[in-house]
Amino acid sequence: MLFKSFTDYLLLEKNYSVLTVNAYQKDLEFFSEFIKTEYETNTINKVNYFQIRSWIVSMVESGLSNRSINRKISALNTYYKFLLKIGDVKINPLSKHKALKTSKKIQVPFSEHEIMTVLNDMHFGNDFESIRNKLIIELFYSTGIRRIELVELKLTNVNLDNKTLKVLGKRNKERIVPLLESVVQTISKYLISRNKLKSITDVDNLFLTKKGIKIYETLVYRIINEYFSLASSKVKKSPHILRHSFATHLLNQGADLNAVKELLGHSSLAATQVYTHNSIAELKKVHVKAHPRSEK
Repeated sequence: MLFKSFTDYLLLEKNYSVLTVNAYQKDLEFFSEFIKTEYETNTINKVNYFQIRSWIVSMVESGLSNRSINRKISALNTYYKFLLKIGDVKINPLSKHKALKTSKKIQVPFSEHEIMTVLNDMHFGNDFESIRNKLIIELFYSTGIRRIELVELKLTNVNLDNKTLKVLGKRNKERIVPLLESVVQTISKYLISRNKLKSITDVDNLFLTKKGIKIYETLVYRIINEYFSLASSKVKKSPHILRHSFATHLLNQGADLNAVKELLGHSSLAATQVYTHNSIAELKKVHVKAHPRSEK
């Protein structure tokens, strides 16, 4: 097995996140277990497409979603590409494989009214946690930052003089995001409150718990869910929906798609274009309302 060399390759050369690499490793181990049980071999390098196909069928029969199956096959495909690269195999058995069809998930963004209800109408106290929570919501909505990117923010990433935020995105790609004046003010207020904490363990991190340790992803999710449960009846209330709202609202207001792509830290326009369906819906409203021939 070349799993160790493969994971090192993903981390060091491809700049994949630790979470992604761990997921890939688990998927490969899952496949290894399958071929060991079904075909009495643990040599992935010598497996053919028929055997991989039987793994896919077994996953479908077990009730695993097509989306999850595609992710596992993607991990295996990446591994075979690595083996090709180092000359350990001559043919990738997945070279002609077509992904299973999946239904597109339509993410419903928060409305501007729902977000303003949280930020303007809800009472945020002056204690450390209240100030921190408001800043988290403001940053998500004003920058489109990802949850893990927010968790990993350092104090040095914030430049209040230039009103910018340095964000370390996927594959360690840096981007500079502008900060609104209102957000700059909330950051300043938060930093004053942060400095008053009795003890700070993770001194470099921007966002901390009241115990002075680095904030964690599940807490961030809980914060967003709790506040927006009071203002929205939408089923999903998460940091990603705030990121989705950020992109959708910018596009609705006429922002350039390429500019939104850069702000979100996407590597291609295709990833950003998933947010345009809401903008089209908004354009339809304007079109119907303004066109002389529309049946108003």
